[in-house]
Amino acid sequence: MSFTVYLSGEIHSAWREEIRQGAETLGLDIIFTSAVTEHEASDAAGDHLGAQEQSFWRDHQSAKVNAIRTKTLIESSDLVVVRFGDKYKQWNAAFDAGYCAALGKPYVTLHAEDIIHPLKEVDAAAMAWATTPTQVVEILRYTTQA
Repeated sequence: MSFTVYLSGEIHSAWREEIRQGAETLGLDIIFTSAVTEHEASDAAGDHLGAQEQSFWRDHQSAKVNAIRTKTLIESSDLVVVRFGDKYKQWNAAFDAGYCAALGKPYVTLHAEDIIHPLKEVDAAAMAWATTPTQVVEILRYTTQA
């Protein structure tokens, strides 16, 4: 079975690559997609539309341009993996999880045990909660090959 998996969230570690490599090692037929993960490029996504004097409007402009990609890829995915890291608050990841819940799109959360409480609602709507990329790969193996 072929699957398209959108990888959402934290951009400061190699978790996306670990999942991709794990799936490739198992020969899984999966296409992985993601938001733009280069922080500066994402922040500047709307700059070509004109300079903004206030940072709010620059962020607003870029968020809308980024949303074209994010919404399209989430909507066309079979599954979304939402990663919450320990260094930064990933508000965009929480938003993506909420969007998935609203669409009825299955998603898996990936985060450490020490943030279970603040993510209880996000985890409650998820199909699974994983603590390692290896666990996510096993979910992918099971759902595409079992």
